[in-house]
Order: sequence, then C-alpha cells, then structure tokens
Amino acid sequence: MRIVRFRGPEGIAYGTAEPDGIRVAQGSPLVEWEPTDTVLPFDAVELLSPVLPTKVVCVGRNYVDHAAELGNEVPERPLMFLKPSTSVIGQGAAIVLPPDSTNVQYEGELAIVIRTLTRNVRAEDVAGHILGYTCANDVTARDLQRLDVQFTRGKGFDTFCPLGPAIATEFDPLEGMRIATTVNGEVRQDGSTADMVFGVAELIEFMSRVMTLLPGDVVLTGTPAGVGPMVAGDVVAVEIEGIGSLVNPVVSARDPRS
Repeated sequence: MRIVRFRGPEGIAYGTAEPDGIRVAQGSPLVEWEPTDTVLPFDAVELLSPVLPTKVVCVGRNYVDHAAELGNEVPERPLMFLKPSTSVIGQGAAIVLPPDSTNVQYEGELAIVIRTLTRNVRAEDVAGHILGYTCANDVTARDLQRLDVQFTRGKGFDTFCPLGPAIATEFDPLEGMRIATTVNGEVRQDGSTADMVFGVAELIEFMSRVMTLLPGDVVLTGTPAGVGPMVAGDVVAVEIEGIGSLVNPVVSARDPRS
C-alpha cells in the first residue's frame, strides 16, 4: 500500500495511490481510517508531505562512503540531530535557498514513518512501530554546518526537509533497495539501503532510549556518497526503489534585510 496526503476538491485528506488515481480515505492512517468509493484522478490533487511530524530525528554519517567524502570517521554509535517540523515540505514544493548560505546541498535519504508511540523499544520489536517508509532530502547549508560546528542551523531552515511522494507500507530496507539522487536529470548519488552502518531496528532502539517517538514522527537514516550543491533553477529528485520519486525545484529567497 502507498499512503498519500493530498489537497483535493474537498480539502486536505489521506488516501492510497492506485493505478487510476487516489482513493480517498476518511480519517488518518495514524489513528483510524476507512477507504471510500471516491477515486480522484492524479491531476485533480496536489500531493503534500505524506505526514506532519512533531519532529524529524536524523542520523549522520550512516554510510561509510559519505563519511569519507566529507573527511569524517564513522561514529561508534548513531550520530543524532533534529530538524524542526517547519522544515517539512512535500512533493513539488520549492526548496528555498536562504540568503545566509552560499553552499546548500542535497542529501537523498530513506525516511521511516513512526506508527505508534515508541519509547524504549527493543530492536526485535521495532517493526510493529513503523507505518512505512518514504523518500527524504536532508537539505543542508554545508557552509553554516561547518561554521557552527553543529547541525541545527545548517539543516533547520524552512523547506529543508522534503518528504514524499508516498509512504510505502510493504518496503523492506534489508533487501538493499537503490537510493538515487538526480539534479536536472543527472545522477549524483547512487547507493543502497544495504550499505547503512546502523540499520533501521538499531536506529529506532537507540533513539527511543533518548526520546519518545510519536505517531507520525519521521526518522532519516543517513545519505550515501555524492552529496553536492544546488542552485536556483535546479530540479532535485530523490528516488528510492519500491517507494517512488520525490521531486522538488530549487529557488532563491529574497533577503529580508534588503
């Protein structure tokens, strides 16, 4: 099943992507929902971020090749940081380059969507706490990240966490699914979920010992090698085998100080 959140003729709703369009559902997959008989054509809806998390919990340097390309060691335990909920956008929404940075980069990643309240869960029990998986772009102002020697400002700007296009509920990262990022159609990243240093179960166990993950929260699992800059006018796509393609244009923001 591929769960989507969209804006249609009757407002914002959840549904499932089918060959002929979006089957509208009543309610939410995080609480209770029921499919209806209404199927809307794809061109009649606007896809939104498939979920509205209270927080986005991320892990850095979770691919050996990516850690190496930035001159970093692979951590002995997951390296966690947070992106605010206000950084989340959906399919087709613009990534806005802030005037404070001159080096904003893409990072294609697999994202986990949490289904139930998750606290102190053991690795062997993690599967029951996951709703599904989606594509993410952990957009990063690399110059600010290096300048501040921490991640919050460089990764926390509005629009810096595209998610979508759908939540795949029958996806298994252990099968080694391809993650590819393209810029204007040119492949820049090409990795596999099998190459993660810390797997999904390890990450959720580790994170849930620190903080409670709420239904709808999102966990980003790290990026493979090949990260690089984006400029206004680019179109960035993160495609994960078995999920789909998350596509976002890049635009410049007007400096509010000018």
